[in-house]
Amino acid sequence: MSAGRDIAPVEDGVLPVLYSFRRCPYAMRARLALAVSQVPVLLREVVLRDKPAALLAASPKATVPVLVLPDGRVIDQSLDIMLWAAAQGAPEGWLPSDDAANADAHAWVARCDGPFKRALDRFKYPNRYPAEEAEGAREACMAFAGELDETLASRPYLGRAGWGLADTAVAPFVRQFAAVDPSWFDQQRWPALKTWLTAFLESDLLSSVMDKYPPWQPGQPDLRFAPVRSPTLSLSSRHA
Repeated sequence: MSAGRDIAPVEDGVLPVLYSFRRCPYAMRARLALAVSQVPVLLREVVLRDKPAALLAASPKATVPVLVLPDGRVIDQSLDIMLWAAAQGAPEGWLPSDDAANADAHAWVARCDGPFKRALDRFKYPNRYPAEEAEGAREACMAFAGELDETLASRPYLGRAGWGLADTAVAPFVRQFAAVDPSWFDQQRWPALKTWLTAFLESDLLSSVMDKYPPWQPGQPDLRFAPVRSPTLSLSSRHA
């Protein structure tokens, strides 16, 4: 278990509670934003096939991530959790700095969460979908990856001022895409995308949110998720 995470008694209601699942890219992006913004939470790891009643009571959508604030408010969309975390104190440049950059960042997130995620599910799990839906899924994923590569060839980050909101939101899904068939992914001609993804995969930022925890059970001590330093990610040396 990394420094900054411990099992300790924390008074109820003092910290937000985050229901999470380690490998879920939506939950991953939420944890990344909380880590970047240095926001401590009580982390409750969820087993998706056996969701706790407290999660179901907090959010009818019954999927992670779900953030329950001390005042009882519930934020159950990953992007909203990211924006809430950033409002608590994200590093300078992590949020888009102007209207054009903000529109660009949200456009990347929308395309990732919409067409790319739909194609990714069908590429990763073709047997779960009708053949006509699974057909062409790889090509649709490739089209998105190609556009990412083209953009990242012109600047090292999707965020125009550095690694930011769009990078943090999109990278967990590209990680999942690359892991479906790693040998095939390695053969693709996406040099800028691979540089960006490798930097993310090898970063302190990612490792800071990927510790393994036992599933949460009612009555057990909560895990306090609170990075002791601000994890950063820089591609400057890789783009020299």
